[in-house]
Amino acid sequence: MRVIAGKARRLPLKTIQGLDTRPTTDRIKETLFNMLQEEIPGCRFLDLFSGSGGIGIEAQSRGAAETVFVENNRKAAECIRGNLAFTRLTERARVLNMDVFQALARLEGEAAFSIIFMDPPYGHEWERRVLEALKDSSLADEETLIIVEASLDTDFSYLPGLGYETVKRKEYKTNTHMFLRRI
Repeated sequence: MRVIAGKARRLPLKTIQGLDTRPTTDRIKETLFNMLQEEIPGCRFLDLFSGSGGIGIEAQSRGAAETVFVENNRKAAECIRGNLAFTRLTERARVLNMDVFQALARLEGEAAFSIIFMDPPYGHEWERRVLEALKDSSLADEETLIIVEASLDTDFSYLPGLGYETVKRKEYKTNTHMFLRRI
């Protein structure tokens, strides 16, 4: 895994051992950031279920004004801090080593993020629970782009009922990126 573009271009990133995280492949990450290239410079980026931090670090490298990483696993949070130090991107980054819902509660009251990315464990409906928490939160408004990485068979039929519209859906071999906005 490496940083694709920006200030930290080509630098390798570490990941933690085991199956607790599923790092997004470089190819999928590159496709995602090609779609987001106009949105990243100067944005506030929230990376939920950060794993080793590859997505948020890519956003930092490409010019995000601030990136907040949320990761509950202590070893993964240490990995994120190490990757940020190695890429020299610590200055405008925060790592919250806690449960996603605790982090959302701690961040509540701050200005809305420009982009919220989440890659939760598959098959547990975490994305639905996070979207429920964000629907009335100060952290997301009608301008916030919310991106959910999920398995291809994830049911998103509930989105309109929660007040979200699908802006775009990008499918890959085994997973999908859902691009959402609050309505």
